Amino acid sequence: MAVAAHVSRLFGEEAEHFDRDRAGLVPHLHALYEVAVNLAVRGQGPASRVLDLGAGTGLFSGELATHLPDASIDLLDASSEMLDVAGRALDLYAVKHTRIERDLRDALPSGPYDIVVSSLAIHHLPEAEQAELYRRVCTVLRPGGVFVHAEQVAAAEPDLDTLYAEIWLREVREARTPERSIDKARERMTYDRPVPVATHLSWLKEAGFHSADCFYKRFRFAVLAAWR
Repeated sequence: MAVAAHVSRLFGEEAEHFDRDRAGLVPHLHALYEVAVNLAVRGQGPASRVLDLGAGTGLFSGELATHLPDASIDLLDASSEMLDVAGRALDLYAVKHTRIERDLRDALPSGPYDIVVSSLAIHHLPEAEQAELYRRVCTVLRPGGVFVHAEQVAAAEPDLDTLYAEIWLREVREARTPERSIDKARERMTYDRPVPVATHLSWLKEAGFHSADCFYKRFRFAVLAAWR
């Protein structure tokens, strides 16, 4: 089985309780999303057009919809199970959305979008494909549009990744996250390809964004934003 298909299957198996587990597996998840959402909605109109890459269960899109009640959101994910959960959640609050079952390596919807977001998904791609996706994101954004990326990142020096892993394991256990959920997450992480923040910023500049920065970082979790 191809790596991408296997990762999609692993996430699909966890779809029904993914949000519950995510809060236990991403320390300080609320702070991560608070920064990401604030950056995404800044200067946007209520009817903004949004693309959510690797949308999963729609957690990021749901948060955006509370600030942009008339937004039209395209949810793109390779897992039909995740998209089903996201659709039910957004339907409950009458959020306008379209589900797009598609791999991140496939062609993106044509846009133009006011906002493109992604949360803890792009690091599943090989490094070259992550950089190439940034270029494609830039082309579907309108001039002045924003790309907000909440992501798992690598340390600036490889030897510090061990420290990141130790801190993450301690914190998720302190949060009383079930060991089964931790084991599943660690299995998925074997397929991850996180890169340092500096690499992300370099890729964003090379992709054509005129300004980009990291606005939040706590060990292995960060929020980056870039404007076209």
